[in-house]
Amino acid sequence: MNKAMLIGRLTKKPEIKYTSDAIAHVGFTLAVNTRKDKSDFINCVAWRNTAELIGKYFDKGSQIGIEGFINTRDYEKEGRKIYITEVIVERITFLDSKKADNGETTSAQQDEVEETDPFKDFANQVFIDDDDLPF
Repeated sequence: MNKAMLIGRLTKKPEIKYTSDAIAHVGFTLAVNTRKDKSDFINCVAWRNTAELIGKYFDKGSQIGIEGFINTRDYEKEGRKIYITEVIVERITFLDSKKADNGETTSAQQDEVEETDPFKDFANQVFIDDDDLPF
């Protein structure tokens, strides 16, 4: 079984990129608290609609829950083999509510987010099929 479930904060604003076939993807790093005053930084990749949602609704410092699987790959660079371990995101959970400029959540903003959030009926989770992954 290969299953990863993480809750953490984004280390920077995710930027959506597109493959030559116009498939959206986003790579980001998730800071996950492991122990008191200790965090692990986990590389993650999301594809298609999930990538577009992350790029649109999340910012640096946003808290997010992800579910996916661990993927390893390697490539050569300047004659050296580079190994990468990352989480391929299959499902996300919105954990932050929208904040006002002073950092406080306002009910008007919460209502606005709830009214415009097309996923509120799906427990704030986004699903993709394994068939949608490019590998």
